[in-house]
Amino acid sequence: MNPSSHLLEGLSVTLDKLKYHYGGPNTPHVFVYYITIANRSDRRVKLLGRKWIISSKNGEKLVIEGDKIVGEEPDLAPGESFSYNSCHVSAADTSAMGSFHGFDENQNRVHTLIPRFAMRIPDLSS
Repeated sequence: MNPSSHLLEGLSVTLDKLKYHYGGPNTPHVFVYYITIANRSDRRVKLLGRKWIISSKNGEKLVIEGDKIVGEEPDLAPGESFSYNSCHVSAADTSAMGSFHGFDENQNRVHTLIPRFAMRIPDLSS
């Protein structure tokens, strides 16, 4: 097994949709995101975890790492995809990016990047 992870060509992440929910004056802002992970590589891939980096305008960063992806370990043959939705809660405008990681069928560590997307709180005064 290779101890370092490499970006697997053909394994990709797409942000399908981003929805904003306002919970009220005392509740943080909720951004629900819908993501698809597609395996267009030439080998089977099992994804075991994720890493998110949430950045605010003032330079603060929050790193969230963990096992599984919404409680699952997607096992994707070439041509298969996995779609899910989850959310981030924020008190201010932020952006998110990150990666999903796992192993290919040859037990090589692999990852794919989550493209950066902005979570902007709309003007609710009107």
